[in-house]
Amino acid sequence: MEKQSEESTQQTARKSGLIYGAVMSLVFSVLSCLLVGWLLDKYFETSPYLVVVGILLGAVAGFYQFIRMMSRIN
Repeated sequence: MEKQSEESTQQTARKSGLIYGAVMSLVFSVLSCLLVGWLLDKYFETSPYLVVVGILLGAVAGFYQFIRMMSRIN
C-alpha cells in the first residue's frame, strides 16, 4: 500500500510540474513577443500595430507549446 501511495505522489508532482511549465511557457511567449513588438513599434514608429502582431504571434506560439506540453500528461 505504501509503495502505491509513493508512486501516486510522484505522478502528481510530475503532472503538476508539467502543467506549471506549460502555463509559464504560454505566459512568457506572449510577453516576449509583446516586448519585441513594442520595441519594433518604437523603432519604426508604427504604434500600436506591431504590438498587436506580437501579442497574436506570442499567443499562437504559446498555445501551440501549451497544447504540446499538456499532451504529455496523459
